Amino acid sequence: MSIKDNYQLAKKEYEKWGVNVDEALEKLKSVPISIHCWQGDDVGGFEVNQQELSGGIDVTGNYPGKATTPEELRSDLEIALSLIPGKHRVNLHAIYAETDGEVVERDELKPKHFEKWVNWAKEQGIGLDFNPTLFSHAKADDGLTLAHPDKDIRDFWIRHCIASREIAAFFGKELGSPALTNIWIPDGYKDIPSDRLTPRQRLKNSLDEIFQVEIDEKYNIDAVESKLFGIGSEAYVVGSHEFYMGYALKNNKLCLLDTGHYHPTEMVSNKISAMLLYSEKLALHVSRPVRWDSDHVVILDDELKEIGLEIVRNDALDKVMIGLDFFDASINRVAAWTIGTRNMIKSLLYALLVPNEHLKQLQEEGNFTERLAIMEEFKTYPFGAIWDYYCEKMGVPVKESWLKDVKSYEKEILSTRD
Repeated sequence: MSIKDNYQLAKKEYEKWGVNVDEALEKLKSVPISIHCWQGDDVGGFEVNQQELSGGIDVTGNYPGKATTPEELRSDLEIALSLIPGKHRVNLHAIYAETDGEVVERDELKPKHFEKWVNWAKEQGIGLDFNPTLFSHAKADDGLTLAHPDKDIRDFWIRHCIASREIAAFFGKELGSPALTNIWIPDGYKDIPSDRLTPRQRLKNSLDEIFQVEIDEKYNIDAVESKLFGIGSEAYVVGSHEFYMGYALKNNKLCLLDTGHYHPTEMVSNKISAMLLYSEKLALHVSRPVRWDSDHVVILDDELKEIGLEIVRNDALDKVMIGLDFFDASINRVAAWTIGTRNMIKSLLYALLVPNEHLKQLQEEGNFTERLAIMEEFKTYPFGAIWDYYCEKMGVPVKESWLKDVKSYEKEILSTRD
């Protein structure tokens, strides 16, 4: 049978439960995923005075073909975008500026250093998001930035974050879609601190100063991202979840939840509904921690499905800004983007095909037996046939056939790189 025939049969199965499959696919088309550029070059960036990766970030593997120039990175992203259904976004870090060989300090970055990215985004018909880069720099070598006791160092990073917000606003104006500017810092201590409050007070003051510069939310949306621990900050991180949740709610900023930044038994899916009660919007960085914040490529595991379900069942597709954050140098990097992004979209489609209102009613009635039975049975409903049809309809490869394109690109392009 054809893909469409399989789709029609599967559609009837879902329609028995009142699921409008065509409507689900239309909703899915409107959801952009922000794809992180740093998977393509192992979080290296293109600074003239490029420094060693730091801030508790580590990329393992030496698969050939990593991007070493902005042109190569954009080319790789184009291939990945052509294999992923829907219109999406690309997320940049400040270290991906293009300065034409000139050394430009991060606190002096301007929109002009990202004009090529904006022109490329216009050609692709996509939006851009942004992150100040507060790692891999001499002024972050001791593991402190916005919370640093040295005012000169704090001021440097404050200026960098202000410059980053202005760059993001440039993206928003030029591309007609507001950029999300997410602030994450590595600040913390390796061993047990004798004073947890003072660094957090400094971080709060730094953030207050950064956000004193008003930027129209039509062009830029601010977010802050927490972390439980990192390499070199095992005992204490200044910007904890509680710190940033409080700061975001009090100052009308988005709280960004990274799925790798919590205790291994702590599920971000469980936080989404709680956060949405108090904040109009929420941001995610979806990753896959294995034992620690290891940023493995996103797979369609139980937690990813649950994240999709929490977003969909709470009618939050337009309230949760979904971004990805993983980097694996042990496999083909274009394939990593493709696998991870397609899986994120699959989780949303899976959730859109579940009879969520019926299950909610069963729970309200206390009918937990039927609730569990239906939730489990839907795991083997013909979801794959719907996904295949969606991919075909959106003009991207069906099933694993996208691997042919990646293998061809690797043979013709990636294998020629030094």
